Amino acid sequence: MPEVEGFPSAVRVPGKRVDGIDGLRTVAVMTVIFYHFHEDALPGGSIGVDVFYTISGFVITRLLVAEFARTGDIGLWQFYRRRWLRLVPALLVVCALTALLSLAPVPTFKHGVSAALLAAFSLVNLVRAAQSGGYTGVTAPLGHTWSLGVEEQFYLVWPPVLLALLRRLKARTVLSAAVVLTLLPVLWRYHLWNSTAAHRIYNGPDTRADQLLAGAVLAIVLARLAPDDPWRETMRTWAARLWLPALTLLALMVWQVQITGRSAWNGPEYTVGFLVTALLAVVVLTSLELLPRSPLTRLLSLAPLAWIGRNLSYGLYLWHYPLMHLLGDLGVKRMLFPSTLLATFIMALASYFLVEEPCRRLKQRGRGKPEGPGGRGSHAPATVLPTAVGAPGRAR
Repeated sequence: MPEVEGFPSAVRVPGKRVDGIDGLRTVAVMTVIFYHFHEDALPGGSIGVDVFYTISGFVITRLLVAEFARTGDIGLWQFYRRRWLRLVPALLVVCALTALLSLAPVPTFKHGVSAALLAAFSLVNLVRAAQSGGYTGVTAPLGHTWSLGVEEQFYLVWPPVLLALLRRLKARTVLSAAVVLTLLPVLWRYHLWNSTAAHRIYNGPDTRADQLLAGAVLAIVLARLAPDDPWRETMRTWAARLWLPALTLLALMVWQVQITGRSAWNGPEYTVGFLVTALLAVVVLTSLELLPRSPLTRLLSLAPLAWIGRNLSYGLYLWHYPLMHLLGDLGVKRMLFPSTLLATFIMALASYFLVEEPCRRLKQRGRGKPEGPGGRGSHAPATVLPTAVGAPGRAR
């Protein structure tokens, strides 16, 4: 089938890997892990989840648009097969061990079987969204997988919607439609917002979709611009001007803005704040894409950061939370953070080499060639307004 007009860049550079984006994954996941141990030091550390969402929306949409630009279609079955192989086998290993721990006298894992089943079917976020008070223990040992549920529910809906738009509309109109879809969750959050709706807004796939769609919009914009398009140069110029202010604002939010629990930031954050965070992440992503020689890109492209983000970020996110609770229940207190971090890296490495790499080879065998960067996992909240889901020692 001939190449489809309207996406020249997608045809030239389909699914290219950007080391700086992988390095950004590392920073995001380590921010979330640190936040789960030291909420008071980084009250906005859950913003690492928001950054992951925007990265995922960008990367997945770039792959889908590139496929459509080359073939005039998107193989939805193959897409879902690749997503399943990328995300689910490693998750199932964590779920299986969590279920087994429910047989041991470990308090947090009392509901390990129910938590494992909910996590395996990407339902933790929906259960938490329905809880107006404090989160119950039914999801406790795998409470962090709420964010994976949001992401996987997005993966179910967005590809067929994007395919329908691409088939029926011109490229410019597809972009406009994506922008409108990105703004709708903000209006929906304004409609829903009150202090008892915090769990509903924080965990809902519909109320967090704008963060993924903001990345999707960036992917569509870049796919539409040929390398010599003057608009690409304009984006490059503004990215050079704005990446440092955007990164500074994100850092300040992580340091000072309390996202979960009662605070003066609740109203702004739970209405427009999620989109603001996503737009700041979009600026950073644009700079990583278009400014390969910028100080930020060079820093995040350092081999250790890029390798961890590319290969271990998902495993680190999956394992840190149950290991944190397991070691805490076993009496590790003063050295809980370093002990958990070491155990998490060991389990993430094992997951990568024993589960994720074999599954990646299966993906390539089914596709006929290596896949570009894929979406990764993400992160978490809990009383009438959410408190930090990962703080050690809290009742869940």
